[in-house]
Amino acid sequence: MNLWIDTSRVDGAQALFGVPALQRLERTVSKPAAHFEVTLCGPTSDRTAWPGARREVSSDALGTRLRRALSRGPVVALDGADAIDPRLVDFLFKSARPCLASRGSGAQRAVALRLDQSLAEAIPENAPTLKDVADALLAAGRIAPLDEAEFPAYVDKLRRSLPYWIYAIPGAETRRRLERQMFWDNYKGSTDLLTRYVFPPLVWPMTLFCTRWHIHPNVVTVLSIVLAFAAVPLFAQGSFVAGFACAYGMSVLDSVDGKIARVTLTDSAIGNVLDHGLDLVHPPFWYFAWAWGLGAHAPSDPLYQAAIWLIVFYFGDRIVLGIARHRLGFALHAATRLDGQVRSYIARRNITMTIMAFALLVGAGPAGLYTVTAWQGITFAWHSARTAWLGFLSPRQARPNA
Repeated sequence: MNLWIDTSRVDGAQALFGVPALQRLERTVSKPAAHFEVTLCGPTSDRTAWPGARREVSSDALGTRLRRALSRGPVVALDGADAIDPRLVDFLFKSARPCLASRGSGAQRAVALRLDQSLAEAIPENAPTLKDVADALLAAGRIAPLDEAEFPAYVDKLRRSLPYWIYAIPGAETRRRLERQMFWDNYKGSTDLLTRYVFPPLVWPMTLFCTRWHIHPNVVTVLSIVLAFAAVPLFAQGSFVAGFACAYGMSVLDSVDGKIARVTLTDSAIGNVLDHGLDLVHPPFWYFAWAWGLGAHAPSDPLYQAAIWLIVFYFGDRIVLGIARHRLGFALHAATRLDGQVRSYIARRNITMTIMAFALLVGAGPAGLYTVTAWQGITFAWHSARTAWLGFLSPRQARPNA
């Protein structure tokens, strides 16, 4: 199986989030685990940058060039000017039979084909585009559309199902619309209220800025780490305004880095470790610093003890969620609609720091810490009960609700 890419329209293609079309496609096809040869085919394919790719310079009609490619074996055929879902490329390579993936209509229609040698004679030699090839094969009854039910739509990182996507981008207006759509498509299916409703007006322009200036998501992650730990001494010395400025700045950047990585296909193993490691490590430092900043400097102080219990509940909760993922095979918050809804309010960083910030604002800092501790304890109890039921006691196997 080989990957065959028509480069005829690449030179005038729109760049999504500042990533040129062919570079985006190169990042896209680096994701599947399959090994394949890449052929760039078109009149200017010798001027395209793709290390290791085979180049076929030809001004022949696309149909002729594609038939020639099929003489060497089965292919997955793409238009280099389109933006395509990495999951779709992987699916087409693994497909046991020819199929057609298609989205949109008219000038905004985009197609991807999985073809074998038996279809070569059914491809019109003068077909100018992959869309014309697809229409000819459909009319001849030689190919069937991809079965949506067979496509693995659930995305574990997003805790939601997302149908495959493939976009033609005929102009700047379409590009702007698709950028906005891709931005929202990369929000998690279950997340807290601030991430979903409060932060996006900040995250969207920052994502655009970073992608336009080619700022790598790991740079944003490192900055968020600096802010997260800069907040600790500020909280501890009672400088809560400055501390929460750092905390909320870190939280916004925590949304920005993930969006940049996903919309530009630049996510990396080190980035995931930094991002998720930060999410796990920093809250206990904040919690203890809140108590210290409120004057709790001795273990006998009730606020000091509340901070200890808060940290115990926090780590207990993370352990329980880890057990749930191990038992279910996916995040607990994707198990049912109820679990997804509860994710909006449970005691995670954005919720707990907002409770504490509000309490300080009204002059009730100690009450805020007690409330956060109680809320973390309730969250721990809830997740423990849900994990016991869905992971061990329920007679029905849980599946992602997305």
